[in-house]
Amino acid sequence: MTEPTAPPSSTPPPLAPPRPRRWGGLLAVLLLSLLAGVGLFTYRLLYAPNVPAAVDGAAYLYIRRGVGLNAVLDSLRQPGVLARPADFARVARWRGFGTAAHPVQPGRYTLPAGAGNLDLLRLLESGRQDTLAFTLKPFNYLLQLPRQAGRQLSIDTAQLHKLLTDNAYLTSRYGLDTATIRTLFIPGTLRMFWPTPAAAFLDSVAARHRRFWNTRRLAEADSLQMSPVQVAVLASIVQRETAQPLDKPLIAGVYLNRLRRGQPLQADPTLLWPLHGLGTRKRVLNVDKKVDSPYNTYRHKGLPPGPITTPYPQALDAVLRPAHHSFVFFCARPDGSGFSDFSETFAQHKAFARRFQHHLDSLKIKR
Repeated sequence: MTEPTAPPSSTPPPLAPPRPRRWGGLLAVLLLSLLAGVGLFTYRLLYAPNVPAAVDGAAYLYIRRGVGLNAVLDSLRQPGVLARPADFARVARWRGFGTAAHPVQPGRYTLPAGAGNLDLLRLLESGRQDTLAFTLKPFNYLLQLPRQAGRQLSIDTAQLHKLLTDNAYLTSRYGLDTATIRTLFIPGTLRMFWPTPAAAFLDSVAARHRRFWNTRRLAEADSLQMSPVQVAVLASIVQRETAQPLDKPLIAGVYLNRLRRGQPLQADPTLLWPLHGLGTRKRVLNVDKKVDSPYNTYRHKGLPPGPITTPYPQALDAVLRPAHHSFVFFCARPDGSGFSDFSETFAQHKAFARRFQHHLDSLKIKR
């Protein structure tokens, strides 16, 4: 008899352990995406190029003394300055630009093409800036200089005028006075920072003056028994007499001959200077020769007390290296060439002068 077998069990076999859900991987992907987004945002905000390349030449940002963050941002919002000015504003405020810790530095800044916000901000915080080419043009009266400087520089024009009219300051600093200070200015190009204090401006002009008056020129002035101031005064008259480079040494020779002979210079431009007619008057009348002024070289022998304009280097060199001749008169030619006719006698000169006066009459030029 066989043994009975046990009935099959109804208990199901054990199931395999469930696979873990992939939440961890998903979280990792999300975290990496978030970090990448933050990194991209940070890069764009701080380092991505925000300064476009200038269309023609370099681009500059001008910051005047005493302005704050808002004024700087207004300048940077101008079309074409920054690609994303709002981003720069965020970074500037985040760093506290314009506060006592990071003050706004006045200046003329070259905006580097391709710079990001952080680099640009560091540049503005540092105050590193480039000089500019300041063009000093001839001027006849002291009041004209502050206006000229103010058009090209960020300068306190009132303070500049104050220094130019302070005899004690001019004498102690430069050995000049209000009548001769204009001899310090030699027209040309000077490298200067855009925000320049008035005293520093005058010192830069004085440095250019010292460079011009080298050993050779000082020796040439000494051979004429003239000081640099006297050379500049005579050169100012020569410059107002003609714009022709070839005539300048000839005219300088005429005036030097008259000085040596003790004759008055009788220079027409010296009549117009006290009348404020330089650059506006085209004709000198006999009545002008009666003007009561130490600059009137018809009434006073020798040089006037100061220059009537600021002479170019060419006019100064014309006096230092004059033409040697025996002429004591000259008169502008009526052909409009800018050249003059020179003469040794008054009779010759009178004939040339009459011809020129007829020319002015034909053009109906009365003053």
